[in-house]
Amino acid sequence: MAETIIMTGNTAAAIAAKLCQVQVVAAYPITPQTSIIETLSQFIESGALKAEYVRVESEHSAMTVCISASTVGARVFTSTSSHGLLYMHEQLHWAAGSRLPVVMCCVNRGVGAPWSIFNDQQDSIAQRDTGWIQLYCRDNQEIIDTVIQAYRIAEEVYAPVMVCYDGFVLSHTMMPVCVPDTETVNSFLPPYKPHTFLSAEKPRNINPVIFPGMRHNSEGVLCDGYMEMRYKLQEALEKARDVIVSVGMQYAKLTGRDYSELLWRYKTEDAEILLTGMGSIATEATVAVDQLRQEGIKAGVVGIRAYRPFPRKAIQEALKNAKALIVLEKDISYGFEGALCSDIKAALYGTGLNAPLHNYIAGLGGRDVKAREIYEAVKTSLEDMKSKKAQNKTIWINCRR
Repeated sequence: MAETIIMTGNTAAAIAAKLCQVQVVAAYPITPQTSIIETLSQFIESGALKAEYVRVESEHSAMTVCISASTVGARVFTSTSSHGLLYMHEQLHWAAGSRLPVVMCCVNRGVGAPWSIFNDQQDSIAQRDTGWIQLYCRDNQEIIDTVIQAYRIAEEVYAPVMVCYDGFVLSHTMMPVCVPDTETVNSFLPPYKPHTFLSAEKPRNINPVIFPGMRHNSEGVLCDGYMEMRYKLQEALEKARDVIVSVGMQYAKLTGRDYSELLWRYKTEDAEILLTGMGSIATEATVAVDQLRQEGIKAGVVGIRAYRPFPRKAIQEALKNAKALIVLEKDISYGFEGALCSDIKAALYGTGLNAPLHNYIAGLGGRDVKAREIYEAVKTSLEDMKSKKAQNKTIWINCRR
């Protein structure tokens, strides 16, 4: 039977990997994800998890181990943060291009210079174009549930999945988490069926140099060129939207926890002012919404669960009645605006929704983001929008300018 335990986000991630019966864990420490792989090492040492624990000399090697093990048919797991994720960059492309269902937790942390061990989402946002599915969690319950679902998603579309959650804010904070039992997870997650294999009886090259055009192989079969492979990866991520929803619905039937949307909503039924964001900042926005509601301001929150593939149709539907939009994010695309803001604008282009939009950059390098500050930001934005001072602009919260 499922049981509820008070645990950190990192413990939730490790337990999820154990429940999924991963067979290879690639381990390299970096704050704030280190306790995930430490907990998994204890599971393996005690015999609670039968898996190979591979200690490597770098994050680049950690992803290389995952790629190699997944290629020969193993279910794999690793986790990283910040510069560790950036160091993996080359291999992130390799895993996605090889269509391998690797699952990795990214415990979000700011990147240098200057050095920071604290939270923002610049690390995972910087890797959004590597071909990985990116899912963002708002609390520790979502961490355990999302990691379990990530394997089902990855193994249905043959694309890697990055499960992202805020360092320290979630990774080291303890919350009650309902842990599904082994039988439930086993019924939900079938054994991994690899699409590649290595055999001495039938040797093959894996990922050789590809020429620009399509070519016939030694057996006369016309094979994909580089562009065809890129097209199929794009199609897989486009398909992943429906798979994420379908998997979430099946998971809900087993656990009672609903993940049947690419978004989550809070008090949006009659909302005219909509706040949106990913991870814990969107959760904090719900408290600000409660304060705004006390003053008669019809505000609500649309939280983003799936950032890649981007939920454009779901965004269009969720925001269609908004009279004002507030995008909160812990990242910046230098020289322009927040990455999420740009994507939301692109999704809304041509829909006829012309609500004023203010983009708030907040919490970089772990700077605290209080509900009161979000509340005050919304109030200021509404005044600006009424006076038509600036219908679209980027603002930094709690930053000396």
